[in-house]
Amino acid sequence: MKIESQIERISSFQHLELLANQVVEGFISGMHKSPFHGFSAEFAEHKVYNMGESTRYIDWKLFAKTDRLYTKRFEEETNLRCHIIIDNSSSMHYPKLKGAQNFFENKIGFSVLASAVVMNLLKKQRDAIGLSVFSDSYEYYAPEKGSDRHHRMVLNALENLLEKPAARKKTDTIAFLHQIAEKMHRRSMIILFTDMFQSENEADLFNALQHLKRNKHKVVLFHVVDHKTELNFDFDNAPRKFIDVETGEEISVFADNVKLEYEKQTQLYFKRLALSCAQNRIKYVPVSVGENFEKIILTYLAEKQNFG
Repeated sequence: MKIESQIERISSFQHLELLANQVVEGFISGMHKSPFHGFSAEFAEHKVYNMGESTRYIDWKLFAKTDRLYTKRFEEETNLRCHIIIDNSSSMHYPKLKGAQNFFENKIGFSVLASAVVMNLLKKQRDAIGLSVFSDSYEYYAPEKGSDRHHRMVLNALENLLEKPAARKKTDTIAFLHQIAEKMHRRSMIILFTDMFQSENEADLFNALQHLKRNKHKVVLFHVVDHKTELNFDFDNAPRKFIDVETGEEISVFADNVKLEYEKQTQLYFKRLALSCAQNRIKYVPVSVGENFEKIILTYLAEKQNFG
């Protein structure tokens, strides 16, 4: 499901909501190919029937069409609380966009549009949305609410993240994940978008992720990277100067001289991160800029279905 085939290129951030809606509608129209076959465009109003439940609210018309059992879902049953957390450090504004590129072709833009897509699904299901943004400070916080006014306010906050970043904004992930966890009093789904590039002690970082799990929250970590350069280190072998966008530290190397060791260390770190998430029952989902948003939507729907 290529986003370019669904929409014309969006040139203005004011169209974020429209773009997110077109991504979701494109997904719904292709649902016959997905594990969620059987949902209509009004899929938000149904949930899978589980053996032992009352048959009173089974939608028999939908059963006749799909040969699968779904029960009708009423408004009071759909009140999920979801809190999105976005890392807005300077590394999340990588790669630097060129004039012809879409805003969602770097990590922060991808995370913003993915968040808007999740918000679109939440709005369809009348669920509550909250947002936290952090870098070297706790930049933004909105508690979970479901009103249209609140939805527009959060969308506006997302659009503001697409502006040119301040230079050298470091990531204080550990401190702010703990702060956010302290704010989450009612059981919620917590969705985190970050590239996980920080120099803090790994054990402390994993403890901060674990803190988010308190009060039986469901936590989904979308690990956002530029696969080509950050994972595969795909550069030519001309001499290059690499600059840390958060510290300003510079190093000049030939890419081929460090490629194998870089890839080895990066893969080992990602494996430790995935293992720690699995041990703490955190859903770990690696995503790369340039991918479509089907993985985001499918993950959200699956985790919501298992939220009860």
